Amino acid sequence: MSWLHSIVNQSPEIALFLSLAGGYWIGKFQFGKFQLGGVAGSLLVAVVISQIGVSVDNGVKAVLFALFIYAVGFESGPKFFQSLGRQSIREIVLAAVLAISGLVTVVIMARLTGLDKGLAAGIASGGLTQSAIIGTASSAIGKLGLPAEEVQRLQGNVAVGYAVTYIFGSFGAILVCVNLLPWIMKRGIRDDAIKAETAMLAGAHFLARGEEYAMPPLVGRLYRIERAAGRTVAQIEADSTDGPVSVERVKRNNALIGLQPDLRLEAGDVALLVGRRSGVVGLADTLGPELQSSQGMDLIMLVRDVAITNPAFVHRTVAEIRKLSSANLYHGVYVTGLKRSDRPLPIAPDTVIEAGDVVTLYGTAEDVQRVATSVGTEVIASNKTDFIYHGLGLALGLLVGLAVIRIGDIPLTLGSGGGALLAGLLFGWYRTRNLAIGNMPTPASTLLRDLGLAGFVAVVGLQSGRQAVSTVIESGLSIFLVGVVVTLVPMIITLFVGRYLLGYDNAAIFAGALAGSRSANPAFGEVLDKAGNSIPTVPFAITYALANVFLTLLGPLVVAFV
Repeated sequence: MSWLHSIVNQSPEIALFLSLAGGYWIGKFQFGKFQLGGVAGSLLVAVVISQIGVSVDNGVKAVLFALFIYAVGFESGPKFFQSLGRQSIREIVLAAVLAISGLVTVVIMARLTGLDKGLAAGIASGGLTQSAIIGTASSAIGKLGLPAEEVQRLQGNVAVGYAVTYIFGSFGAILVCVNLLPWIMKRGIRDDAIKAETAMLAGAHFLARGEEYAMPPLVGRLYRIERAAGRTVAQIEADSTDGPVSVERVKRNNALIGLQPDLRLEAGDVALLVGRRSGVVGLADTLGPELQSSQGMDLIMLVRDVAITNPAFVHRTVAEIRKLSSANLYHGVYVTGLKRSDRPLPIAPDTVIEAGDVVTLYGTAEDVQRVATSVGTEVIASNKTDFIYHGLGLALGLLVGLAVIRIGDIPLTLGSGGGALLAGLLFGWYRTRNLAIGNMPTPASTLLRDLGLAGFVAVVGLQSGRQAVSTVIESGLSIFLVGVVVTLVPMIITLFVGRYLLGYDNAAIFAGALAGSRSANPAFGEVLDKAGNSIPTVPFAITYALANVFLTLLGPLVVAFV
């Protein structure tokens, strides 16, 4: 074993990446409905590797966690601030009730059983399956002014508490959301999901990734002009009563001619019409025979996303915008989609447009550019990360995390984790208001989040694994039982508050909201499986964004009050 000890101490990063590889491999195995997952697996493998003796610098751990928590905040920021409104008051209360009841349960159980600050924080992290608590609690412990050996011991105990309680933390959330909740409500998740979907869509359908209509709503058709000879382009376009149509090209005597609204078409002209399928097809009888192709009449159309920032379009309904906008502005441009924080919105007359909403435009390059310039900022897809924006965000967040406020002898601080989370939330929100800056592609954000958290947890396991094993041997059962209480009690309290005080009456929506308030991804997966559709996703997204903030901030609070 001495040669292994020599290798990992010369290059401790080998131990780190072996922990990640082994942890994610173990995390793939399923035991019934339970799957350990890559993060918990990385911690387990790191603890095993630590038995040979590994020394990893604390700076590595700090950097990895800062990257993870900032990425979480950046992704959750738009949904978090969007959820802070009257329309989501139930979800806000639900997430707050679970966080508060979780904190109270952890503090009471820690004092009853004599747990130290490290074990209490670890049980909060594992029992509530909020891995980020490991980092915020460890950071807060480091600010207590204790001897270095005691800080190392307490931080190691955070990992111990997490490792012992995490498994039931995931399993218990599934039991409550999928089994206990429908039993108490006496309603089935699947039945309520179908009922809610029927009421919400009212016959409409939003395409999922990879789906497309067999009969697309926007089409281009070629016609040889016969019956419409003598009519102008503007008259032909105005004739459409089944949907907007625009004449995009006209060929006469085998040559393209300049297109103007007052251009009169002649017999034998070939015209390319683009627009809503119902409108284009509806004009066929008034134009002439349809052609399959004609040389030189191919036209490339663009699809572009544009963030709405022009105040003239903000806080107005779709109907108001259509009424106030000049016909020349949107001629030849068709709206194919509308999103808010990546959630599809119906393009209905009474839909109210907010700043930062993203509209998808279809048309020629010239037409789309004209509308985009008037509406707001074109969202250009890029695989480049704006390191100026995000570097500044991380630096400011870590700076805020250095601040310490004392209430008597109790130090309260966001720490580096809380500061980075707050910065991520704010910078993620601001990004939606100005999409020209702050780009972070989803794959980049996913890498930061996954590598940051799993790497951080692996470093904790490598640093504290030896001491963790001895602590588990001594008091593992009692820690596990405390974890069971911390998992179940807050969820049951929140379940009854949601059912009888907040008035949740749809089992699918309530199950999604409850799973999100505990940031319980495995439970949410089971809820979705039971629902058979995406109805639980919206309440889950709101409470999950809130829980990522509320539960993460429990770390320093547990350290302060235990």
